[in-house]
Parts: sequence; C-alpha cells; structure tokens
Amino acid sequence: MRRIFAQTRKELKQITRDRLALTLALLLPLILLMLLGTSTSLTVSHMGIVVQDLDDSETSHDFIDSFRASETFHVVAWPSDRQPEEALRDSRARAALIIPEHFGRDLARGTNSNVQMLVDGTDSNTAKLVQGYAGQIIRAYTARTSGATRVDPIKAEVRLWFNPGRVSKKFYGPGIFVLGLSMFPPLLAALAMSKEGEEKTILQVYVSNISAHEFLLGKIFAFMVIALGEWCLNSVALFTYFGLHLAGDPTPFFVATVLYAFVVATFGTLIGAAIPNQAAAIQAVALGGFLLVFLLSGLIFPVANIPGSLRWISNIVWGRYYIEIVRDALLKGGGWSANWFSVLMIGVIGSVFYLLAWRNMRRMQLKA
Repeated sequence: MRRIFAQTRKELKQITRDRLALTLALLLPLILLMLLGTSTSLTVSHMGIVVQDLDDSETSHDFIDSFRASETFHVVAWPSDRQPEEALRDSRARAALIIPEHFGRDLARGTNSNVQMLVDGTDSNTAKLVQGYAGQIIRAYTARTSGATRVDPIKAEVRLWFNPGRVSKKFYGPGIFVLGLSMFPPLLAALAMSKEGEEKTILQVYVSNISAHEFLLGKIFAFMVIALGEWCLNSVALFTYFGLHLAGDPTPFFVATVLYAFVVATFGTLIGAAIPNQAAAIQAVALGGFLLVFLLSGLIFPVANIPGSLRWISNIVWGRYYIEIVRDALLKGGGWSANWFSVLMIGVIGSVFYLLAWRNMRRMQLKA
C-alpha cells in the first residue's frame, strides 16, 4: 500500500501543478450541469398559434380565450385575409385553429361543431404535444359549457409522485450530473496515461520494481480524488439551485458514488494505457464517456424507447446504472431494495475495466 499511496501522491502533485487543467476539470462539469440541466424542458410553453375565426361570435371569442389562458399556447396576431397555412409555412406559428361559421349557433342548439386544428408536423414530438394539449383544452371547454349532468361511471384522479410539478430541472439535473462525472475525470486520466506512453516516460515504470497493480491503483486513486471533488461541487448545485434533496436511505448513493469514481478513473486509465496517443485517447473517451452515456443511458429518453438493435448496448453502459441510482436517491428513495443490482453492475464493470488495464500493463512489463 505504501507504493500505491506514493504513486497517488506523485500523480496528484502533477495534476495540481497544472492549475488551469485542474480548475477546468472541476468547473467545466459544473458549467455543463447548469447549462444543460436548465436549457432542456419536459413541457412546452408559449407555443405560437394563429386563429381564423369564421364565426366571430361571443361563443367563438370565449373559446379562443380558453387557448389564451393556457401557458402552453400563445395566440399570434394574424391578418384575417391571409390563409393560416401561410403562418405554418413561414414558421410564425406551430399550429392554426380554424373556427367554422355558425359555431356559436350550433353549440347553442346542442349540435356538434367541428373545429379544425392544423399542426406543423416538422417536429413530430412537438406536434404530438401540441395535439395533446389542444385536445385537453377543448375537452375542458366542452365540459365547462355543455352543462351535462351525467356522471361518468369511471373517473381517474391522477396524482404525480416524486416530481409532482413536472419540473424539468429535477429530471435532467441528475442525468447531466452523471454525464459530467463520466466525461472529465476519465479524460484527465486518459491524457495523463497516454502522455507517459507518448513521451516514453512509461519506460521508467517498466524497468522499475513497481508492479502493474501498484502503478495502476496509484493512478486510479488519484483520479478518483478528482472525480469525488467534482461530485462534491456538483452535488452542492443539485441541492441548492436544482432544489433536490436526499430521499430515503442514502447509503446506496454513497457506495455507488465511490464505485463509479473507480469506474470512470479506471476507464480513463485503460484508454490511456491502450492508446499511447493523446489525440486518439481523447476521441476514445469522448465515445465512451460522452456519446454512450448521453444516448444509451436513459439520460434524455427511457431505455425502453431505444431501438431493439441498439438497446442491448445500454446493458454495458456504466452511466445507465449510476443515473438510475442518482435519480432514485434524489427523487424516490427506494434504497437498497431498488438499487442493489445497479450498484452491483457498476462494481462489475469497474472490475472488468481494471482487469483489462492490468493485463495491458502486465504484458508490457513482461516484455520489458
């Protein structure tokens, strides 16, 4: 252990000498968390909509006011002599509401009146949201004005748990938190390791009596310290700006954090040992530390929504399991019963990374 800690101290001294790199390694994840965690929203608001009122009655005006009262839609002024399709074509609005003639008279007589809604389908996801929100507003208006007395046999009362306000920051914040932890510590570790191979200073290790285990663990422990420092800074942002707090038993979260710091530090060390070129090592870390975690971990959309031909890859993406643990610890509080498998998988993936790095270093030392 004395050699391992000596290697760790040496590595930390080298890192602290480059204060700019250390500052960026700690502050860039925080900036990433603040930007990406707040710039993405689960809800749609102030969506432009134009209205063509062919009835121009008190009833049609009241119906239009129900759209104005919604935070989802923003009624855009549009000349009555121009077709509403032109607003969609010119990107002035994402939807157009067309109210037919005799709209108020038909409702007063109790007959159906068909209202047309044109939706810009360029962005299919937004189009579905617009369609759903418009349907809710129309149903609410119908229930308010119809005066129907019949009680539906089944009525669903929906209660949102864990994030009742559907606050986007509370969903995306933990995911971006994990993304930053998956990118920057392994990037530093890969650069430090590949630099030794690129500058041939690794030859001093080959001819020394330090073992591959001692050398690797010393490196990994040093970058685990960097990862845990980043974790502390970003946790302060989660608990303050994002309004999150620990829910339930926090021990799975803390255990998984230490294991995840080991995983990302070992992954970077593995890349640096296998690729003795800093430019190539950066690309490899970007692929594993960013692209896989960003796309296949459930950070943006559920894993179940990933096409089946690619979904299996998410089973070996280490960020997926830590995101599940972080979201559970900060929102649901399921504890060990909900997270034991994810904690185990993080440990297994870290062990595989370490074994591969050790085999690489051991083979090179034996050759020397």
